[in-house]
Amino acid sequence: MDTRARLIDARERLDSKDLAGAMAVYDEVLAADGDGEGVLATISGDLGATGHIPEIIDIMAPLYDPGRHGPAAGINLLQAYLELRDPDAARHMLDLLLYLNRPELEERLLGFGAAIAKMTDERVGDMTTPRPPVVRGSLEPHVPVARASLASISKPIWFYGLEELAAAVLPAKEGKLRRIAFAQLSVEGVYEDPARAGTEPEDEFARLARSIPLWLAETFYFSPAYLPIAAIAMVKEADGVSFPLVLDHEWTDEEVRRLVESTTEGLDYVMTGVLTRNVGEHQLVMKVWEVRKLRVRKEFSANWTLGTADTALANLEKEICRFMECAPSPARGGVPYAAPASPRAWLELLASSIGLFMAAKGIFPKGVLAPLGPVCEAMAARASDSAIASLAWLTLLSRARALALLPEAPEPALAADPVVARARTLLQG
Repeated sequence: MDTRARLIDARERLDSKDLAGAMAVYDEVLAADGDGEGVLATISGDLGATGHIPEIIDIMAPLYDPGRHGPAAGINLLQAYLELRDPDAARHMLDLLLYLNRPELEERLLGFGAAIAKMTDERVGDMTTPRPPVVRGSLEPHVPVARASLASISKPIWFYGLEELAAAVLPAKEGKLRRIAFAQLSVEGVYEDPARAGTEPEDEFARLARSIPLWLAETFYFSPAYLPIAAIAMVKEADGVSFPLVLDHEWTDEEVRRLVESTTEGLDYVMTGVLTRNVGEHQLVMKVWEVRKLRVRKEFSANWTLGTADTALANLEKEICRFMECAPSPARGGVPYAAPASPRAWLELLASSIGLFMAAKGIFPKGVLAPLGPVCEAMAARASDSAIASLAWLTLLSRARALALLPEAPEPALAADPVVARARTLLQG
């Protein structure tokens, strides 16, 4: 079969509005020469040029392999996902393209990353009843909020910025995986005005509400059995400015269902939680939702004070991992993963990391971020605990430097790991 001639024939059919005929030709070509040089790139390019975006995904998604088919076809598929406003699938495709480590594509791929980030605040419809937001500096309400939404964080938050080192940092993901989402915690009985809380510099409870799901998602990412995401809430006000959203009520089954429906490939489990305080004690109750029956399968609880936080949080993580059969596996590649020696300090680092990440993407204003000095001071003493601690320290500093928020901080020792050395060169170069 003359593949080139058949592709020209298919394009002529597209130009004459014969989509069915073109698709029949494409089926024939793919069956005979699907891995041929430029075949998928030509098919996806011609479909895109003639306005047939869904068909690009129908043909490409089951077949595309970056190693066999090259970046051109992958970029066409990524653009199709963006055109259809599917940031989850677009992010996955961007990750695949970054794995190719092609310097000549770096600027273009960074542009796609920015487009995906901007799209995340439009992924999900209203999560909560629309509220009258507060004009900063005033107690008078103005026009209602446009929408509340979720940002889906599909990798450990400290990994972003290290995409060139993905194969060395992250474990391989193969086979049938269980998909789980860790939703931002609800915070009850803490804020008199939850609407205002998200527009002010974040406090301890707002930070914990985001960092605990990020920590658990990170832990599960290093298990060979799971593909996790963390779902972080935000609100876009009528003036176009986005802010962190404080969830002041427990997740309902309807909200869990909408979270599941917002994902491209569905979920098997969702974990939600409610964080409260009582006379100096933090109280957390977390629930595992089984998506198939949309029911709560298990509850976990933890109470802690300032002096007991590390022990209580470490025990909570162990209980959840034991029940969900989640165990990090060093045999899956990537850097070794172990639970942090001080969970409370680690949560502070993750909270700052997500805040800086969102600010760097232009989603959150810098004014809602907590000061970085205390976090840097605490983590400087722990940056050498593991390769992951060192990588998290390096990406934190890189983001802070880019936003001109880098505080005076000691230069700590880092883990003696070649991946850490490569990351340092990459981020500081």
